[in-house]
Amino acid sequence: MIAFLALTLQQVNAQRIIGSVIGGMNLAQVDGDEVYGFNKFGLNVGASATVPLGNNFSVTLENIYNQKGAYQSEQYSDSLNGAYRLKLYYLEVPLLIQYTDKDFFTAGAGFSWGRLVESSEVENGGASEPYIDEVPFDKNDYNIIADLRFPLYRRLKANIRYSYSVSKIRTREFNPPFSNDQWTRDQFNNYLSFRVIWMFNEKLENKQD
Repeated sequence: MIAFLALTLQQVNAQRIIGSVIGGMNLAQVDGDEVYGFNKFGLNVGASATVPLGNNFSVTLENIYNQKGAYQSEQYSDSLNGAYRLKLYYLEVPLLIQYTDKDFFTAGAGFSWGRLVESSEVENGGASEPYIDEVPFDKNDYNIIADLRFPLYRRLKANIRYSYSVSKIRTREFNPPFSNDQWTRDQFNNYLSFRVIWMFNEKLENKQD
């Protein structure tokens, strides 16, 4: 038993935890809001810790500030001009399993939990009351993630990520003006991230740190 514990502690100590800082932007939309396109720009910044698992696999835990939402410019010239801006800002904790191929590209998949810390919704340039006051968004957002990164220079990586909510963030009722039609739609966060990642203590092959 003592020998087993000693061997386990030795293996844990041998693991190199790789820290990193993350900075980038999102192109976001909300499925189910009757607004189309990844038109909402937002920040995606934070830090992460990566634990290698053997030669190719690793586990990464992140802590990020993540700005999501939706945007549409004016569509008409009257007071109901169709303009729409939705801001959903989260503190988010993604967890990923990653595979690195030949020390070049790293592909990963995982999930994240986000906590809504700020939200605002403006419809028709403020000419109509915000729907968010009547039916607020869920404070928790659960997402699936697909992730790909490439080396740029030494410990600097380029990162592309796609994420989608696995549970609805709100159910909205639509009542278009000058019409008796009504319908409801569940809403989901849907976004792409483009980031750069600096790995603090990643081992550099055939180079001096």
